[in-house]
Amino acid sequence: MSKSTTIKNLAIIMDGNGRWAKERGLIRTQGHSKGIETIRNITIYGAQHPELESITFYAFSTENWKRPKFEVDFLMKLLEKHLEEEIKTYQKHNVRFLAIGDIQSLSKPLQKQIKKTQDITKDNKNLTQILALNYGGRQEIVSTVNMLLKEGYSTISEENISKNLQTPYSDIDLLVRTSGEERISNFLLWQLSYSEFYFSPTYWPDFSKEELDTIIKNYKTRTRRFGGLK
Repeated sequence: MSKSTTIKNLAIIMDGNGRWAKERGLIRTQGHSKGIETIRNITIYGAQHPELESITFYAFSTENWKRPKFEVDFLMKLLEKHLEEEIKTYQKHNVRFLAIGDIQSLSKPLQKQIKKTQDITKDNKNLTQILALNYGGRQEIVSTVNMLLKEGYSTISEENISKNLQTPYSDIDLLVRTSGEERISNFLLWQLSYSEFYFSPTYWPDFSKEELDTIIKNYKTRTRRFGGLK
């Protein structure tokens, strides 16, 4: 097996919570609650995987503020509760938690819980779970460039940007999006430059570790050329 097909950094666009709920006669927020369980299951799978170092979940985009206020408020409270409850899971499976995005615009209780969870899990080594919260890929690149300019850089290189992005890993090996949609929705634009993509028809609440295992096996049969011929 080619070394290029190893998988270290996985990114997931979790899509389909609302449609999953609608098809079952439920309200959208019930789809989000069910989706939280899937995050837990996939994180545990990642912590046990021999190659994976990180999984970045697209949890809340900068565009998600356009949703109805009651849904946004529910998501903020759900994420806060989830992080508080997940500390036991993170510690049991040796998972480090990180959040990326414009965290300062989130609710104060959620900001406090994010910091607490990051502090408690900072030395865990099996896997880094990254939640993208109030995140946009274009915004991340603009912010990084502005920060470098502020620090006095007159010329900015790809290496400068890669080293100063919010994500600790500048390249994603594989992006998975659920629910059958085939777009990246302003997610990790810099980090996805040479990533492999897989679009699953499964709604996020029904996505399983078994399906992810099959997707990773498919990925490992691919040849990644990074713009070259070999």
